[in-house]
Amino acid sequence: MSASIQPEVLPSGTGCAECLESAGWWVHLRRCAQCGHIGCCDTSPSQHATAHFRETGHPVIQSFEPGEDWFWDYRSEQADNGPELAAPTSHPDDQPVPGPDGAVPADWRTKIHR
Repeated sequence: MSASIQPEVLPSGTGCAECLESAGWWVHLRRCAQCGHIGCCDTSPSQHATAHFRETGHPVIQSFEPGEDWFWDYRSEQADNGPELAAPTSHPDDQPVPGPDGAVPADWRTKIHR
């Protein structure tokens, strides 16, 4: 797993890059441990973190949620530990979940993947 983790790379932002560009929304955020891309989780409608893996081949993500530091390897489909990544290691504490603020529909629970 370590060859796919670049601890010094900064995250691409504080929210899912594609959702922010398209006025979308997310449930939780994931950070590519190789390039720093922030994408939305597989519960989210657009599943951009997994799409990023499929497009780039970057196999390892880390949770980008406050208080979480677990890694996931798409190749082995297993969680693991890893090194501390460059700060910030999560979205801001005041950013709502789901987010971003103002973009989440009232019926969001009916639109997620389970």
